[in-house]
Amino acid sequence: MSKTKSPETERLFNTILKFESLEECSSFFEDICTIKEIQDMSQRLEVARMLNQNKSYAEISKVTGASTATISRVNKCLVYGSDGYKRALEKMED
Repeated sequence: MSKTKSPETERLFNTILKFESLEECSSFFEDICTIKEIQDMSQRLEVARMLNQNKSYAEISKVTGASTATISRVNKCLVYGSDGYKRALEKMED
């Protein structure tokens, strides 16, 4: 069972799925998250994208500014996680 599964998180995720534009989604995230949280999530997705391209930790850190600890954590999720990053990366290719 997912660690995030609850009625509240399901309602959150279902709401996000109903946004019809980038603008709607962006406005919601600007209200619900801090700028730093949005930047951190964006950075982790970029780290996952670069790891998927077999870039080195040094190159990823230089380009994204992510620490090696963050890169390692994202890599662990890519290898052992719930496939969320993998699905997101596939969606980015579409």
